[in-house]
Amino acid sequence: MADFKDLLIEIGTEELPPKALAKLSAAFLRGIVEQLKLLGLPHNSVRPYATPRRLAVFIEALQTGQPDKEIERKGPAVKAAFDADGNPTRAAEGFARSCGVGVDQLETQDTPKGAWLIHRQIELGRSTIDLIPEIVEKSLATLPIPKRMRWGSRSEEFVRPVHWVVLLFGDEVVPGQVMGHAAGRTTRGHRFHYPEPMEIDTPANYSELLKSRGYVIADIAERKAKIEQQTRETAEAEGLQAAIDSNLLDEVTALNEWPIPVIGSFDARFLEVPSECLVQAMQDHQKYFPVVDKTGALQPRFITISNIDSKDIEQVRSGNERVIRPRFSDAAFFWGQDLKKPLDHHIESLKSILFQKKLGTLHDKSGRIASLAESIADQIGLDKALAFRAAWLCKCDLMSEMVGEFASLQGTMGRYYAVRSGEDNQVAQAMEEVYMPRHAGDRLPETDCGRTIAIADRLDTLMGIFSIGQKPTGAKDPYGLRRAALGVLRILIETPMDLDLEQLLSTAAESLAEQVDTEESLDQVFEYMMERLKAYYADQSIPADSVDAVLARRPTRPADFNLRVRAVTEFRKLPEAESLAAANKRIRNILKKTDETFPEQVANDLLQEVAEKALATKVDELQPKVIPLFEEGRYTEGLQILASLRQPVDDFFDQVMVMAEDENLRRNRLALLSRLEGLFLSAADLSRLQ
Repeated sequence: MADFKDLLIEIGTEELPPKALAKLSAAFLRGIVEQLKLLGLPHNSVRPYATPRRLAVFIEALQTGQPDKEIERKGPAVKAAFDADGNPTRAAEGFARSCGVGVDQLETQDTPKGAWLIHRQIELGRSTIDLIPEIVEKSLATLPIPKRMRWGSRSEEFVRPVHWVVLLFGDEVVPGQVMGHAAGRTTRGHRFHYPEPMEIDTPANYSELLKSRGYVIADIAERKAKIEQQTRETAEAEGLQAAIDSNLLDEVTALNEWPIPVIGSFDARFLEVPSECLVQAMQDHQKYFPVVDKTGALQPRFITISNIDSKDIEQVRSGNERVIRPRFSDAAFFWGQDLKKPLDHHIESLKSILFQKKLGTLHDKSGRIASLAESIADQIGLDKALAFRAAWLCKCDLMSEMVGEFASLQGTMGRYYAVRSGEDNQVAQAMEEVYMPRHAGDRLPETDCGRTIAIADRLDTLMGIFSIGQKPTGAKDPYGLRRAALGVLRILIETPMDLDLEQLLSTAAESLAEQVDTEESLDQVFEYMMERLKAYYADQSIPADSVDAVLARRPTRPADFNLRVRAVTEFRKLPEAESLAAANKRIRNILKKTDETFPEQVANDLLQEVAEKALATKVDELQPKVIPLFEEGRYTEGLQILASLRQPVDDFFDQVMVMAEDENLRRNRLALLSRLEGLFLSAADLSRLQ
């Protein structure tokens, strides 16, 4: 009967990269679990631990050894193993020798294909304790570490220098080395509160020992929840609210082992600077949580998480207040300097910034965006002058002092400067919306002007980069073309804007014609963008074949494409769907295989069978109802009506010979099937449905 023991693995290091800690911890756990599975070692629950100075994994009830297993090797056929006199041949002797036994110790196995020599032996399972160091080393080697480092005179490489290793199986230290360190049971507590070594008696006591004696909350999820709760409570005690960014919370969690909240303040005069600038300085540079009132207005307070439970908290508070002051002073200076010039003052400066060597400067790009924006504005009824103005200004804030310091504020600062420069409100709003959506799931532009230049900017980039032969390959996408493509599609589909993507790309290509050859790129970019829809709909749990059914018809308006996909998705829920999809596939195969020409119209006088007459009548009845619906984009209603064709179609294929010997009958029936297929193809190619 197998025995089971708990296993603790801890790798003690210098401070790990905070932004990578959660990913490293998850990957380490995954690697350990995969290795155990590969080696056939069952266990109960697993739990990862991660702090700035350690990666650890706890495995509950791990089997103490691999099970023995029988290994069977198949040798030569009996006919080839023995000669006519029954003596073993070279084949038999060679096989026996490779198994380490004599020929007389081999067995014979009868199979439907004849008798074969086989050899069976029991392979004894290895002890788990002997396998653990190897498991850990292999898991560490596969961690997602872009650049590994070496330290001292050691040859080992890791993300940070390793100082200690704990391998504890039950109450027994695992013999062996990991990362050049002999495994032990000694861990370390907080660097300042409890730097002394601590002996771990059993794996199950690990987390509680660190917390109760070592001033370390080892569980990253527990630590994160505690920081969030402390931060909120600290703000609420002042009658305020903490603004907690999820990414910052993750980073602060990875920076602290024993989190202590400290609230500080800053000079209220800095609130004259746009709040986004102050928040950026607090979050990016100092890892502070901003504090707001009930209306969401930024207050002259902040909350920092200290990794020390100081006896003099005022010293910690004043130190953090002192550090943030010059950051805010810089922001105030940049703001003041930028306000000395109107936003359009920077248009000429854009000539000094290269967008791409073959595609010109940001000034060139702004001109192309303006040209495409005018075309889009004309199609959607937007004031062309507004679109043109917004396009020319949308890159100007890149030349500001503030965006030079805080690059992520591009667009946001453009809006502020546009308002201060007296630009139209729609133009000012578009300065920020041109960058939306910034990432997957981000909000979309809310104004027509913002949507227009957001689309124009991205399409210019897509057409330009494809035309110079730098389209994305594999994981490399330096210009963010996947994100740009999906951003355009989301705007066109979700707002929605019923624009022809192929036409938009053609206009973008015309603007680039003087700089690059765009002829081959036009179709490439269109196909590339439409392919992105597969991932877009996969995220919404829409089957890939539903998307393929619409892609096969090559609609060029993404908003219309979306209506078709939704209609196919609804159609698939109907009881008639499977039968009609199969029928469409059958029709497609028949029409594809024939090289006969047949008329466009069905001749009623050539209809002989009851089933073909019924089908032709039904098609005649439905066509004038369905086609107008499809033309209006009401694909769901149209396909639901076509679902009533199921029985006539089934009867037709059951009772009618399509490829009749009579040429006229055959061609007429092919014409009927072609007309039937055409009805469905007006929405989607249902033959693509699985």
